[in-house]
Order: sequence, then C-alpha cells, then structure tokens
Amino acid sequence: MLRSIARRQFSSTAFNPYKVTVLGAGGGIGQPLSLLLKLNHKVTDLRLYDLKGAKGVAADLSHIPTNSTVTGFTPESKESQAELAAALKDTEVVLIPAGVPRKPGMTRDDLFSINAGIVRDLAGAIAKNAPNAAILVISNPVNSTVPIVAEVLKQNGVYNPKKLFGVTTLDVIRSSRFISEIRNTDPTTERVTVVGGHSGITILPLISQTKHKSMIQGETLDKLVHRIQFGGDEVVQAKNGAGSATLSMAEAGARFANSVLAGFEGERDVVESTFVDSPLYKSEGIEFFASPVTLGPEGVEKIHGIGALSEKEEEMLAKCKETLKKNIEKGQKFVTGN
Repeated sequence: MLRSIARRQFSSTAFNPYKVTVLGAGGGIGQPLSLLLKLNHKVTDLRLYDLKGAKGVAADLSHIPTNSTVTGFTPESKESQAELAAALKDTEVVLIPAGVPRKPGMTRDDLFSINAGIVRDLAGAIAKNAPNAAILVISNPVNSTVPIVAEVLKQNGVYNPKKLFGVTTLDVIRSSRFISEIRNTDPTTERVTVVGGHSGITILPLISQTKHKSMIQGETLDKLVHRIQFGGDEVVQAKNGAGSATLSMAEAGARFANSVLAGFEGERDVVESTFVDSPLYKSEGIEFFASPVTLGPEGVEKIHGIGALSEKEEEMLAKCKETLKKNIEKGQKFVTGN
C-alpha cells in the first residue's frame, strides 16, 4: 500500500509564500478551515470570501500571530462580482466549501440542486480570475461538483486536470480513526487507502490492504465499512439537524491543502487519495475516480492504481462504479444542459 501523508506539523520553517483563497469562508466548514489555514506557515496571504460574514472572520483570524495576512471579501450586492474577483486575483490555491450543509435524512446527492449552481458560478469566477490556481472542491456532492467545475473550466478554455481535486480526505481520516477504535491502536499510525468517490457506496476503503486485514473480518468488517461510508449520517444525527460534519471536514480540507502546497514546494513522496480526472476507468465511461495520487510542483504528478482487492472489495467496486458514473454524468449535464 502506498504511504499516505499524515497531517504535517506546521512549523516556522521558511516556505515560498502562497496565496490561498477560501470560497464560503463564513460557513460551518469555512470558518474552522480558515483557522487551520491561518496556522499553516506555508500560507502567507489568506483571502476569505462569502456572501456574508467573511470580513468578520478575517478580522478575528488576523489577530493570531502567524506570518500571514488575512483579508475578507463580501459583495455589496448579490450581483457584484468585484469582491469575488479581488479574492481570486493571482491566488494559487482555491478551496470551495461553499454551499448548504446536509440536514437529517438528506444524502449528498439531495444537495445537488442547490450546490450545483453555487459551484458552477464560483468555477466561472475562478476561470476568469485565477485560471492557473489549484482548485480543491469540498462542496457536496463531490462526485458531481468536481465534474461541474471541470466542464465550466473547459468552456472557458482553462481546464487543467492536474490542478482540479475533489477532497475525499475525510473518508481517509475517518477510516484511520474507526480502525484504531476497533484495534485499540494509535490512529495517527493507521494508513488506509480509500478509493472511488465521496458518497455512500462509492466510498471504498481498502481494508484488505491494511495491516489488520486478517483481524477485521465478517460482521466487524461490514460494520466498519458501513460506518466509513455513512459516517456523515452519524454526525448529522448527533447534531440533531443543527449541522453536518464541519470540524472534521475542515481538518480534512486543511490537511489536503497542506499536501498540495507541500507538492508545490517539491517535497518528495507526497501522496494523498483524491477525486481527480483519472485514466483508471475512463474506458468504462468513468472520467473521475479517487485513488492515491502523488502531488508535485504542477499538481497531480502521478495517478496510482488501486492494487489488489479482496473478493468482497471487487463486488463493492462494481457497485461503486455504477453509481459513480451516474453522479459524474449528472454534474456534466448540469453544465452542458444549461
């Protein structure tokens, strides 16, 4: 199994200065995500955009003594694009947690009708103002929103598949945590490859490739896989409708952003699972797929295969691909049909 980068410690070591923009910085994910990025010394220019609240979040974070400036951007009217353009100008990494959160009983796919339009419009602004930026899509449903961004960038003639990522890191960190609870181990030492997509049965944790494959079997394995696939429901229910997985998602987004920046820095062996334009199953009509990816100065450096699977995982993969293909096509048709 390929080694995945655990969360790197943020230190005062000198890095190249990077400009990072968060679109949706005033929300439940956006605020803690912005805090974690403020603590990352690779980020020296942090721009926060939202329809409301971004300037307040920026003012609050600006009091934290790290070597970065924080600026908030909020449009004076819904029609104004000037603030969004300013937040994106010359930025190198854009994170998109914008959109509505899940409520009890909602699946990620239920969010599509609302979040698809938000992501489409933000992608258009990125195409015009930051065409060379790495784009990290957090807004759900990721299986559909990443293809939406890709289609918008293609329409604007600036699509670079090496710099478009669906952030699936939450599935990875959940896997590490949940396995550690079963096996009574240190979760920071658990390495789990998660492939496929980022919704329900499209999430495929490869338990057979972990050091616990012979110890986690039968009903225990079934419950573990289900918990990883539907961990978001656990949080939504625990919050009694008051929110979804915001804090853990913020940590996942910050970790992946840090890995992207580490790749930009030229660090070696920076490997994360992420949902990207992938050749793995393109012959089957599946244009995007999450698998381990080596990150480098230009973004995606190498897309790795998923390795040998157990018989059960092969069955899960078949179901994953069937659903994933529909999710991707739904996102593509949202743009091409409008």
